[in-house]
Amino acid sequence: MMEFLYFPDDKTEYIPGLISIVICIIVAYIAFRLIKKYSKKQEEKAKTFEQEVYRKMKEHEEDNK
Repeated sequence: MMEFLYFPDDKTEYIPGLISIVICIIVAYIAFRLIKKYSKKQEEKAKTFEQEVYRKMKEHEEDNK
């Protein structure tokens, strides 16, 4: 019967796993930064649009007076 957890005697067998986990962490960090950057751009667009709508509403109110 094989053991549930396998801990190798030769510690160099951990290197491929360590390399893959480091690569995964780096890719996740890059994805996080890209999403954050895109979100910031979207926030700026929404803020500009909101100001434009607010300005048009004020102009419309002034025209109706």
